[in-house]
Amino acid sequence: HDRPDIAHAMIEREPVTVVVSEKGWLRAMKGHLADLSTLTFKEGDSLKLAFHAQTTDKVLVFTTGGKFYTIGADRLPGGRGHGEPIRIIVDMDNDQDIVTAFVHDPKRKLLLASHDANGFIVPEEEVVANTRKGKQVMNVKAPDEAKRCIPVTGDHLAIVGENRKMLVFALAEIPEMGRGKGVRLQKYKDGGLLDLKPFTLETGLSWQDSADRTFTRSREELAEWIGARASAGRMVPKGFPRTGKFG
Repeated sequence: HDRPDIAHAMIEREPVTVVVSEKGWLRAMKGHLADLSTLTFKEGDSLKLAFHAQTTDKVLVFTTGGKFYTIGADRLPGGRGHGEPIRIIVDMDNDQDIVTAFVHDPKRKLLLASHDANGFIVPEEEVVANTRKGKQVMNVKAPDEAKRCIPVTGDHLAIVGENRKMLVFALAEIPEMGRGKGVRLQKYKDGGLLDLKPFTLETGLSWQDSADRTFTRSREELAEWIGARASAGRMVPKGFPRTGKFG
């Protein structure tokens, strides 16, 4: 048997730009591209996200079904053409889509959240899947689906619903677990989660508006939004983006 560390050592470490399309096509372009505007896509498809990596990196893909897939960056199709659909590379269900993809960093923790605003924190080293089948980490029942996966930083979480209400509470109120449904992060009468952002309360909460201007609210200015996890929150502050996202 090939020991994985020996196989891994055979990969030349080269910079690539991993490109993920809205319809779930993946490719790895040579080098770290600064300008993504020149990328072409199939008719009706467009850029979802792109990030810089090395061929020796593991790429993690998180899906709306709450599963993580692990793909070696060296195994991604090259940059000629449009790449390949993710469903050729791993066994992903047809009714699921890619939430996000990123370079694996075993030292981080991830915050997972669903559209219904259930969520929990998971150590990133625990989500790595060793098979094409992936690893079920977030349990979601349709019509709910996994919606966000972001590295945990700071000590507080700001969360905004589709109803444009914002709530701020301590990250310590969110449990850390290896797998599950999680706990309720914010309460809605109707609609669901729109966006969330971990941050450090002392530094303040920042967001970008449509003109790329940055706004920061200090701890004092956030007082009326700070509450208990799973409460409803209050209407977003003045100057908050129309999109309802932190930018």
